Amino acid sequence: MPGRPIWQLAGKRDTDQEIQAQQWIEAVIGERFPQVPYEYALRDGIILCKLMNRLAPGIIPRINVTGGDYKFMDNLNQFQKACSLYGVSDVDLFQTTDLWDFKNISLVTQTIFAIGRATYKHPEYNGPRLGPRPAEENRRDFSEDQLRASESIIGLQAGTNRGANQSGMNVGATRKIILGK
Repeated sequence: MPGRPIWQLAGKRDTDQEIQAQQWIEAVIGERFPQVPYEYALRDGIILCKLMNRLAPGIIPRINVTGGDYKFMDNLNQFQKACSLYGVSDVDLFQTTDLWDFKNISLVTQTIFAIGRATYKHPEYNGPRLGPRPAEENRRDFSEDQLRASESIIGLQAGTNRGANQSGMNVGATRKIILGK
């Protein structure tokens, strides 16, 4: 198989997250993963395409289940386009080679978690969720008086000068070097 040996990437991967992602996918699509390692089960893109079609029916019109490597790589490309349409940010998407060549499986897992977070934005989806609910905007409106009053307050992030003094400062004193001892 192409790519780096799994032992080289073992430090970057979080097996607990991979297990959570696998269990979530199995719960959503209603099928068990094949009895192969996580990255090999996802490599052909079939499971990922099924996942997207369960979350948004018809978002991937045709899944290639047979054929050569190019057909399976096409599944991964369709999956990535479907993720973008579903609302997953482009920065959360893995590149095809990350999964196909096993270059960055941890990024594949992060993409699955990003899809899980995106499900919170779709009220029509009522299945299992993955990951925490994304933060929502909490807009606040302050009056001019409140804004003016806040200008005179020094926040503690800026630090304080409480208890500051110059004791222990040796300005002008030189370091004494004694030779011969």
